[in-house]
Amino acid sequence: MARLKVGRSAVYDLLRSRQLASITIGRARRIPAHVPADFIHTRLDQEAAA
Repeated sequence: MARLKVGRSAVYDLLRSRQLASITIGRARRIPAHVPADFIHTRLDQEAAA
């Protein structure tokens, strides 16, 4: 949430739509540290192509 500057619901929506990658450890869902940066770069590339 903090790195993307979005709310908790937005993060869950991104996880649900598989736009953000995550792993599950037990009952906890974890997002690797590099994933938010990769997501931002992908979105910037998509917007630049449009």
